[in-house]
Amino acid sequence: QVQLVESGGGLVQPGGSLRLSCTASGFALVYHTVGWFRQAPGKEREGVSCIRGGGGSPYYSDSAKGRFTISRDPAVNTVYLDMKTLRPEDTAIYYCATGIGPAAKDMCLLTLPPAYWGQGIQVTVSS
Repeated sequence: QVQLVESGGGLVQPGGSLRLSCTASGFALVYHTVGWFRQAPGKEREGVSCIRGGGGSPYYSDSAKGRFTISRDPAVNTVYLDMKTLRPEDTAIYYCATGIGPAAKDMCLLTLPPAYWGQGIQVTVSS
């Protein structure tokens, strides 16, 4: 019943922008901590940006700060990741995830891991 579906990935040139979307079903994600993670082949999964339900400032990785923005639209039960000034090192599979209660930083650092994960979507930055 609980499902997270990502969309919006693809190929983009360095310096370009992309918006990722994650639509949830089976629960209202506005009450959860939600976030975006990424994993490149041969590398560990890392938290990119997370935000806690009920307010609070989002967490951004050092790489994401100043370039990426996380937001939510409760009306369509969707969380977004707006990515700007993309670099080749941003190439990875991006995953949407959610949990109940964790602080944004704790979920993104996997100290308190998410309860649910999407299937992931490929983002490739290349020219």
